[in-house]
Amino acid sequence: MTRKKGPRRATRRRESARTPAEAAVKLQTMGGRLNVLSDDDVRRIHAASLALLSDFGLEDAPPGVVDLVCAAGGRVSQDQRLTFPSELCEEALKGLRRDVTLCGQDPAHDLSLELGSVYLGSGGAAPLIHDLETGRYRPSTLADLYDAARLVDRLPHVQFFSRSLVARDLDDERLLDVNTCYAALAGTSKHVMVSAAKADHVAEITAICHLLAGSPDAFAARPFLSLNINHVAPPMRFAADAVEVLVAAARADIPCMVNTFGQLGASSPVTISGCVAQTNAETLAGLVIAWLANPDARVIHGSRPMVTDLRSGAMAGGSGEQSILTAAAVQMARAYGVPSSTIAGATDSKTADAQAGYEKALSVTMAAQAGANVITQAAGMQAGLMGASFDAYVIDNDMLGAVLRSLSPIDTGPEALSPSMIVEAVRGEGHFLGHPQTFDRMTSDFLYPDLADRRSVEDWEAGGAPDIRDVARARAQTILATHYPSHISPELDIRLRSMFDIRLAQSRMEPK
Repeated sequence: MTRKKGPRRATRRRESARTPAEAAVKLQTMGGRLNVLSDDDVRRIHAASLALLSDFGLEDAPPGVVDLVCAAGGRVSQDQRLTFPSELCEEALKGLRRDVTLCGQDPAHDLSLELGSVYLGSGGAAPLIHDLETGRYRPSTLADLYDAARLVDRLPHVQFFSRSLVARDLDDERLLDVNTCYAALAGTSKHVMVSAAKADHVAEITAICHLLAGSPDAFAARPFLSLNINHVAPPMRFAADAVEVLVAAARADIPCMVNTFGQLGASSPVTISGCVAQTNAETLAGLVIAWLANPDARVIHGSRPMVTDLRSGAMAGGSGEQSILTAAAVQMARAYGVPSSTIAGATDSKTADAQAGYEKALSVTMAAQAGANVITQAAGMQAGLMGASFDAYVIDNDMLGAVLRSLSPIDTGPEALSPSMIVEAVRGEGHFLGHPQTFDRMTSDFLYPDLADRRSVEDWEAGGAPDIRDVARARAQTILATHYPSHISPELDIRLRSMFDIRLAQSRMEPK
């Protein structure tokens, strides 16, 4: 016991000296090692999805989409449902791009969506913000959205910014879409995901991106913004405006998250396999449409089946059923070999408490191990996606680092295994605490948390026995008081403000 004290104290000193910048090292991930479906299960679900599309189809397809699909062999049934031949679906799945990279304005934040890569970020489009000062929920604003983006900009394991808040101080849809795009892109140099309410709004979002990129070709080469598009209103019905947004975005070379939200037991079957089959079918319909609109489009399979608490009708995003449902939906996308996106982290807790911790950790870990390329809503969301919390962002950043580390491949090389080294240590000191390999790998093999408290009980009590929420709140306040990104030049900002009705005051984007 005496021999162990020195090395342990040395480890604690090195751990406490570690800075957030050191924690920002990119971790190699190997998602997709979790399979909740057998190969036969995947084949059966795929067959059921194709049968739904070819024999039944979706209703409420807008005329332009009907023309697009029917020109490729689809047809409209007697009850006015647009059907998709199985051969067309299979052709689209083979033809979809696999080489999709979601870029950041800073190339250090590029997300390459190859098989096995997993990226964790924000999302949610919540109408409420948990106020840092009052501790109460209130309607969210454009300034809150900008603050969320610049907070994410400083959190190393929140790897992209998907719009997490609705600017409820803007009541015009076009104004909302343009200002959401601006605030998100100004708040972070990481990849940004927003949405568009109408197809003609896509042109303005595209114009902002082209201006920031320098040209249309420059943006097409490095797309730093993508659109979340919920093209279906389940069950088996198109959301007409959204599916037109999908076509417009595909033709504008904007990467598209083709998202479908079936509610298990409500807008989709109560069985997990039935829910996955329907949601997968609805997602495939969107993939086919985007591919027909632009065969070179960057589209991401975004099957997002959700669980409803059938006793109350409320979301149950932190349940075990949700975790396995998400993993099954992700496995379908992985079986197709296409880039995938899903939701995880939609805790039902209203604050960053123990319930939020276990619900988020379970759902995000399962989705990551299942191999989802992009996991939105993984940080900062509370109350079944109805609210966002800045202190939760900071806590969740620690959790996401641990999740990413759990995806790292295991080194089984001769130096890592080394039976001779084990024999040497056992015959020598009798432990490995002072061994050169231990010290060499202290920083390379371990990701130390930035926020979690690993001190002894005595040290923790001597330090005032802080709660992680208090520490996170203080950290969030410090970041928001000091970090104002400047990756958009003043000249470009002036041009943007001259071309668009930007409602985020310049004074709000500078230190007070």
